[in-house]
Formats: sequence, C-alpha cells, structure tokens
Amino acid sequence: MIKYIKGFLRYRFLLGELVKKGIKLKYRRSYLGIVWSLIEPILTTIVLVAVFGTLFNNTEKTYPLYIICGRLIYSFFSAGTKAASSSIRRNASMIQKVYVPKYLYPLADVLFNYLIFFISLAVLILIMIYSRTAPTLLIWQVIPALIFLLLLTTGVGLFLCTLTVYFRDMEYLWNVSLMLIMYMSAIFYYPERIMNSGVSWLLKYNPLFCVIDMFRGGVMGYQASMWDFGYCGVSCVAVLVVGTYIFWKKQDDFLLHL
Repeated sequence: MIKYIKGFLRYRFLLGELVKKGIKLKYRRSYLGIVWSLIEPILTTIVLVAVFGTLFNNTEKTYPLYIICGRLIYSFFSAGTKAASSSIRRNASMIQKVYVPKYLYPLADVLFNYLIFFISLAVLILIMIYSRTAPTLLIWQVIPALIFLLLLTTGVGLFLCTLTVYFRDMEYLWNVSLMLIMYMSAIFYYPERIMNSGVSWLLKYNPLFCVIDMFRGGVMGYQASMWDFGYCGVSCVAVLVVGTYIFWKKQDDFLLHL
C-alpha cells in the first residue's frame, strides 16, 4: 500500500496537468467556455419544469430547486463515467510510448468533470433565491453526498474503463444504461410515487438516488434517511474497491488490446 501511495504522490503533478488538459479540451473553441456550465443546467431545468411540471400538475415554488439538485448530480455522474470509460483508448498512443500509471487517465477525467460540477453548483444560489428557500443547519448533508458521489463515479469509471478496453461496444451500452439510471433516480418526479409501489427497490437500492436524496436534503432543508447514509456509504466504497481491483488486475494487459 505504501508503494502505491508513494507512486501516486510521485505523479501528482502529472495528474494535475491531465486535469487541466481535460478542461481546456472540453472548452476548446468555445466562446462561452466555463460559463456554459452555469447556463446549461438552468436551461435544462426550465425545460424539465415546463414539461414535467405541467405533466404532473406541479406548481410548487421549490420544484425547480428539486429538479436542478437531481440534474446536477446526475449530469456529473454521467459525464464523469462516460469520460473515464474511454480514457485508456483515447490515450493509447501515449500509453504505448511512455510509462505512466494507467489509473491517472480515468482518474483525471473524473476529477476535471468534478471541478466543472463544483463550478456549476453556483446556479443553486439563483434557484434557491427564486424558490425562496433559505439554507438550514441540514446543509451539512451536502458534504457526505459530494464525497459519496466522487467515490461512486470513480469506481464505476474504473470498472467501465477496463471493460471498454476489451469490449468497444461498452460505450454505447453505457449510454443506454445512463438513460435507465436517470429514470431510476427520481430527478423530475417525487420518489413517493415509486416508494409506495411494488418497484420501490429501483430507488431504494440505487446508490445514485441515495446521493441525490442526501444532496437535496441538505439544499432543501429536510433530513435524509439513515438508509441513505448507511447504504450509500457502504455501496459507494464497495463500488470503488471493486472497480479499482478489476482495473489493477487487468491494466498490464491493456497494451495487448489497444
């Protein structure tokens, strides 16, 4: 373990450069640049409120805040895992020429999306003002939610990254899976509609929904359930451990399949 920690510290500068490179490439030739990270969630929320607010006959002032909390979390999970899944293939030429710990590539993709996600959280202030929602002491729930989100995204990203090296179609399959995950995460509908039905397990055992519920609780001022904290913590750590282990076991064979 000490060996791997020393290796990580040795390449921490390179990790930082890869994160900077990811941000620059994402907004290359873009006039709006990082500002788009603030505009996009607002526009998406307006559309979702207009469509699903009308569909569900929901006129509550807090509904836009409810939607954007879920949308921001899901957007990072989606962007982070998709970027990490293709990271080894995208950097194949570099990997074949220079030795660099291979985990740096998916990790950098997750981290640069995490930084962009943090910047996009600024839009919550505007939506909270619009919905007349003031921060409460329960805002502390945001901290574990953000930590669990990073662990979950990193674990899933490492796992997908390994699979994508061997199965190129995994990228397309994951895009379909993300759509299903979105509907299973109660982003634009209230979870009570599902929890009182026979398919409540779709939400209960979805760690991303637990993260979203914790985050919403912190922003909107309600106490998330102990199940969210306990199950989410255990499952996110487990996903990270499994994803890291699979990546570590297979990384030496990557060059044979690139």
